[in-house]
Amino acid sequence: MKMRKLGRTDVQVSEICLGTMTWGLQNNEADGHEQMDYALAEGINFFDTAEMYAVPPSAETFGKTEQIIGTWFEARKNRDKVILASKVAGGGRPWVRGGKGIDGPSVREAIEGSLRRLRTDYIDLYQVHWPRRGHYHFEGSWDYNPFKQNRDEVVPNILEVLEVMGELVKEGKIRYFGLSNETAWGTMQYLKFAEQKGLPRVQTIQNEYNFLRRYYDLDLAELAHHEDIGLLAYSPLAAGALSGKYLDGKLPPGTRGAIAGGAYRNNRLTEPAIRAYLALARKHGLDVNQMAIAFCLTKPFMTSVIIGATTMEQLKVNIAAADLTLSDAVLAEIQEIFMQYPRTL
Repeated sequence: MKMRKLGRTDVQVSEICLGTMTWGLQNNEADGHEQMDYALAEGINFFDTAEMYAVPPSAETFGKTEQIIGTWFEARKNRDKVILASKVAGGGRPWVRGGKGIDGPSVREAIEGSLRRLRTDYIDLYQVHWPRRGHYHFEGSWDYNPFKQNRDEVVPNILEVLEVMGELVKEGKIRYFGLSNETAWGTMQYLKFAEQKGLPRVQTIQNEYNFLRRYYDLDLAELAHHEDIGLLAYSPLAAGALSGKYLDGKLPPGTRGAIAGGAYRNNRLTEPAIRAYLALARKHGLDVNQMAIAFCLTKPFMTSVIIGATTMEQLKVNIAAADLTLSDAVLAEIQEIFMQYPRTL
């Protein structure tokens, strides 16, 4: 397993990161422990979670994933073997701090809850799950409108959050700070205040990246290059849609699409692209899931690709993608497909 540098720190993280959001709903505690045991044995030292998980989120599953990781740490006595990332959830869900948006007090409340559930006294990378002002992820690209934002509210909130992150670093409760579902402008505000006021620097951005969503190729790639803020790519398989299991409206029992009542990356716009990638994988004798993950790993702005699985078979296939090198011919054909279907909502 190859290692990559986490931002401008001296920390080395595995280029495959173990995603955990199914634990506590689609997977039970024993499943989660088995996945962590296997991932660690395969050289993965980087785990990502969030206070909001399991997913799809609900009052019943809130915090369950962190609890499962916590019992594993307690049983294995191996906290020092893992670079652990978690996130503070934004507003809008009444079971998460009354639905309150992210601000200084909510960050403090969130970190204390996560530390208790995780049974640890520190988190290596603590991330803002999504910005308070809105964003274009989670299917929000069609109604994302930055012109509705009020700078007099947005900028002070960013500074307030960053100041609290600075306090948490000094207290030893977090080591580093990261963002998720963030834009280039938002990231630059955090960078500006970090430089001006001696506050923690953004080390990573966790955004969606896959064959269907390649927003990071644009301004954020340039920012990553010049500012050493790498991508933690979530949903490299487009929430499972790239496997083809949701084509023609299918919702196989037990899948996230079935549980959520719909596969939100599988629609009339995405299906032609998905079919093209499936055909490409068949043509070259590749597993389409491994092809998708291996493609993400070719990107120079990539720090780590976050994988998730509900079965051990899926987990093994996804981790093995780290050993796959895509030929120039495959990469060229991937680009041809993307040029034909450059943006799918």
